[in-house]
Amino acid sequence: MSRKERGLGRGLDALFTENLSNDSEKEKVMEIDIDLIFPRADQPRKLFDEESLAELASSVKENGVLQPVILRKKDDTYEIIAGERRFRAAKMAGLKTIPSLIMETDDEKAAQIALIENLQRDDLTPIEEARSFKQMIERFGYTQEELAEKLGKSRSYIANTMRLLNLPEKIIELLEKGKLTAGHARALLALENPEEQLKTAEEILKNSLTVREAEKKVQTRKKNSSVSKEPEIADLEEKLQNYLGTKAKISRTRRGGKIEITYYSEDDLQRILEMWGIIE
Repeated sequence: MSRKERGLGRGLDALFTENLSNDSEKEKVMEIDIDLIFPRADQPRKLFDEESLAELASSVKENGVLQPVILRKKDDTYEIIAGERRFRAAKMAGLKTIPSLIMETDDEKAAQIALIENLQRDDLTPIEEARSFKQMIERFGYTQEELAEKLGKSRSYIANTMRLLNLPEKIIELLEKGKLTAGHARALLALENPEEQLKTAEEILKNSLTVREAEKKVQTRKKNSSVSKEPEIADLEEKLQNYLGTKAKISRTRRGGKIEITYYSEDDLQRILEMWGIIE
């Protein structure tokens, strides 16, 4: 699944309605001193392309900021909930103030709005997205199902995106720099050995492989491995991994077989057990 295929069931307008009491408050845009504004520490987006930012700054200098940033009051300053890129461009353009919408909201809702705004603009790298999902689950106690509902996404999308964090650090860096796509990374997850994942990632880069070509390369590696699986078992294994959002292995024996499921933290274990209804 490409990043653009995902859907958002709830936009920022719905969240505004929950947090603002009436239309007059909703439409109240103020000019705020830019020196009093600071970014959120847990802003989902960490990487800002300097060339793209410079282009936006040039546009801002010529036309002004056409869409207000969203802030919340923090003592005598203002924290950015959404619009950090516009804020950075405005500073670069030398603006003294910036049009702002002030919201009264708690940490949970502010984090939710910040994440949705970036997702709607398709601004996050796959790793930023995965870390944001992980942060909201750990910080606010959401289950994957609850987070999926709030963001208008499938539970399997949340789980499979978070699985990207289990890749070797070097591959994560390539994802953050845009040298590998989420599709390439998901293909690499089918390999169990980190060394094989890294070796295949290098081949993807060296030969400029498409996602489909990378998937074929991974399947070839799996077939050539010492433990070759029957096609139907390999297919079931892949389906089980996608459903659970974690690594799973099916092995046949003379009398039956076994299923091995990998979890990466106590929270991950609890998530899997909740899926099966073993715990609530």
